[in-house]
Amino acid sequence: MKKRILQNGRLLPALETALAEEYDLHPLWREPEPAAYLRQHGASFDGLVTSAPVGADAALLQALPNLKIISSFGVGFDKLDLDMARERKIRVGYTPNVLNDCVADLAFGMMIDIARGIAAADRFVRRGDWLNAKFPIATRISGKRLGIVGLGRIGQAIARRAGGFDMEIAYTNLQPVEGFSYRHEPSLAGLAAWADFLVVSVAGGAQTRHLISRDVLAALGQKGFLINVSRGTVVDEEALVDALVGKTIAGAALDVFANEPHVPARLLECDNVLVLPHIASGTAETRAAMADLVLSNLRAHFSGKELVTPLV
Repeated sequence: MKKRILQNGRLLPALETALAEEYDLHPLWREPEPAAYLRQHGASFDGLVTSAPVGADAALLQALPNLKIISSFGVGFDKLDLDMARERKIRVGYTPNVLNDCVADLAFGMMIDIARGIAAADRFVRRGDWLNAKFPIATRISGKRLGIVGLGRIGQAIARRAGGFDMEIAYTNLQPVEGFSYRHEPSLAGLAAWADFLVVSVAGGAQTRHLISRDVLAALGQKGFLINVSRGTVVDEEALVDALVGKTIAGAALDVFANEPHVPARLLECDNVLVLPHIASGTAETRAAMADLVLSNLRAHFSGKELVTPLV
């Protein structure tokens, strides 16, 4: 008999097909009254598949009393109730490493764009403005100072790419990371004051909420750029909009927002910000590798083996 798996939120079509072939998969998102459905059927599920943007909160886990495995599509875990998972000894798998390069690639593309005004220049030409004016002078990135907030796997991949642009690199972390010669700056405000470009690549959650605060943005200053490929909650969006409107920072490039897919109207009105629809891992190659890990973690669990990429 196939193991019963609950699907919380949409996933890649190919992954949904593969899951349905191997398991008795039930898409919770199709239920008109999910809570009522779970009250009647929640105890029948052995596993749960979800994604980083959707997660699994305490209410969902409580409705699944026999749950033993969560396999999540993504690296973010701020929407997963890990405390309850640990308490109930529910195994949790996620999809790290395979998306590092694509996220780092996009972070660098965003950095180049906001500094050189690539998207803005494209709009300038399309509007016909080039017929009457010259595009404003921009900022180079080669040889500049790059501050990395969080030197984890993605932060390290960003740093490697910065080497090709002869950038000076420093970072802040909970503690210095062994094996790297980059300068560790214990103060986030100190790193922001030093950097020309501040790239955020930390995990989301309560511990990092509004880590990029009004004070940090003030330290970044009028010539500094913020690039965020982590989670929207890491940045105080109200403070960021004020900084962009007031030109107290040079600009920002954002792939993530606090209340996705909703973006503050004031932010969209700013001409010194690049906004993207959370696409850092959005390549066919990376998404396929992430899907493979979702399946591999489920297969490992139901075969009595260690998860391939365990979070809990």
